[in-house]
Amino acid sequence: MHLAYPAVLSALLFCTGLYGVLARRNAILVLMSVELMLNAVNLNLVAFDAWLGRTANDTLHSGQALTLFTIAIAAAEIGIGLAIVLAVYRNRGTSDIDKLRDTAEGPDAEGPDSDHPAAEKAEATA
Repeated sequence: MHLAYPAVLSALLFCTGLYGVLARRNAILVLMSVELMLNAVNLNLVAFDAWLGRTANDTLHSGQALTLFTIAIAAAEIGIGLAIVLAVYRNRGTSDIDKLRDTAEGPDAEGPDSDHPAAEKAEATA
């Protein structure tokens, strides 16, 4: 098999994952899109390892070893990511990324940089 076939498939997978990361609002779908991107990288690693192994008589298979590490990292990432999404969903009631922009403070929180009139009144009395 030519190297172009897995490379093109990998590019399509990566572009699909990138579109999912940029266009989705649901945090779980964003995590799934990141997984697509990681799988595209894994496909490239294995394809180039097989291609270079044929030409160099290499028995190390470093591309496949790196793929195993990438799979382990992806499993840890999805576990931690889902735990964070579930914790945010329990606290906020939504997993919509656009509504989670102010995770540290609520919409009525007043800070020192706030242009809210109550913040100016609090600074004047202090």
